[in-house]
Amino acid sequence: MEPITIVEVEHGLHEIPFETALFGMGCFWGPEARFGGIPGVLRTRVGYAGGTSENPTYRKMGDHTETVEVDFDPTGVSYETLLRVFWNNHYPNRDAYKGRQYLSILRYRSEEQHRDIERIKKEMETVLGEAIETEIAPFESFTLAETRHQKYYLKRYPKAFEQIKDLFPIPEMLDDSAFAARLNGFVKGFGTRQELIKEITRWPITSNAQRVLSSTLQTMKW
Repeated sequence: MEPITIVEVEHGLHEIPFETALFGMGCFWGPEARFGGIPGVLRTRVGYAGGTSENPTYRKMGDHTETVEVDFDPTGVSYETLLRVFWNNHYPNRDAYKGRQYLSILRYRSEEQHRDIERIKKEMETVLGEAIETEIAPFESFTLAETRHQKYYLKRYPKAFEQIKDLFPIPEMLDDSAFAARLNGFVKGFGTRQELIKEITRWPITSNAQRVLSSTLQTMKW
């Protein structure tokens, strides 16, 4: 039997209508793992946003900020829930940062997202007992970070990575994979193996695809 790739396995997931959110909350490795572990999140990517300089890179970021871009199924997880995760997991005030690289930022893609941001911001200010200084603005652009930064924590387990290489024959396939997002979150401590296996049985993919992913996860050694 020829190896099956993640593109074939996750075909049904890519047909789900989705929304995209963008968060800047410090170094982008941790937030990608955190959001990647949330059921309802379909894909995660790290990159650079919020600035005006052209062609930002990790070494020459200019006035951009490290961010994570999240595609999510709004019937599986709400934008409001993601906003609470965002504000509960970093310090959102400017005096905590030097320069823009690790700044707290949000970029909204619709007026509905903007309204949700303002509502949840007021809620979180009450919880924190202080004003939130997150930089909030309409979405303008997002530049994908270099391949080595995508799914960073998963890549720190080469033994595990070797076991899924047939699913991901091209490294860039990690960028658009829900399974890779979950694994990246799992190795960082978000969720359990059994929770993920149970979630996979609810994914709109073929029964064979479910078996491939469940078996892969069940037998993976770290």
